[in-house]
Amino acid sequence: MKAKKSFGQHFLKDETIATKIVEALDCEKAFHSIIEVGPGQGVLTKYLLEKSDYNFTAIEADIDMVTILHQNYPALEGKIIHQDFLKVSLSDVTNNQETALIGNFPYNISTQIVFKVLQFKFMIPVMVGMFQKEVAERICAKPGSKTYGILSVLCQAFFHTQYLFTVKAGSFNPPPKVLSAVIRLIKKEDTEIENFDEELFFQLVKISFGQRRKMLRNTLKNIFPEYVLEEEFFKQRPEQLGFSDFIHLCHRKEKIKNEKGTDH
Repeated sequence: MKAKKSFGQHFLKDETIATKIVEALDCEKAFHSIIEVGPGQGVLTKYLLEKSDYNFTAIEADIDMVTILHQNYPALEGKIIHQDFLKVSLSDVTNNQETALIGNFPYNISTQIVFKVLQFKFMIPVMVGMFQKEVAERICAKPGSKTYGILSVLCQAFFHTQYLFTVKAGSFNPPPKVLSAVIRLIKKEDTEIENFDEELFFQLVKISFGQRRKMLRNTLKNIFPEYVLEEEFFKQRPEQLGFSDFIHLCHRKEKIKNEKGTDH
């Protein structure tokens, strides 16, 4: 069956790559269930079904792929959800159990998938996914690099990001016009994550990178009072800051609110 552009389908055909992706789930993080996003024709699914210690669920939006999966893998009976992953409540699917996420993610929604992982980070100890190489590099980028941005900061605040390997276009049918890459996110322990206002954190990161070439004193002038913006720290640009620097900004904002008793 031909891949459908509307679903962003590029079917992985390299069995060696498929086994490497599944093996990447075997980290020290404990989890109760595995969810595969967009299993397609099942190249990862058949290896995931061998992991009998876990509850397995596949979420597939294309009804034709659901039919093929049922035909080829009888063990999937009752384990496939025919729905758009972005519209699925992961809490309902897993009853809030610790759940690993894996998939050859459709590139047209891969960034949205990452934001959903961040939304449900409390229950996703590990994620292994195939992305367009450019997106994978953005997630794992370090401060100062050209690819460093919003995704880098948000992911690295809550997860250890690992770029595992690059995948050539010939490993897919049809081959995409870009290189691909597999990455792994491993949730940080609670002791590694500072206590901070997450909503404010997201806001500060997005506003700052909205004009990434400008200094913080310009982009955050509606957030912080002028006397604070005069500090040396605010002469930096967002691409120079690590996630911990943005957390520092959250704490600074909270401190100002407490001192003044009003929001600035």
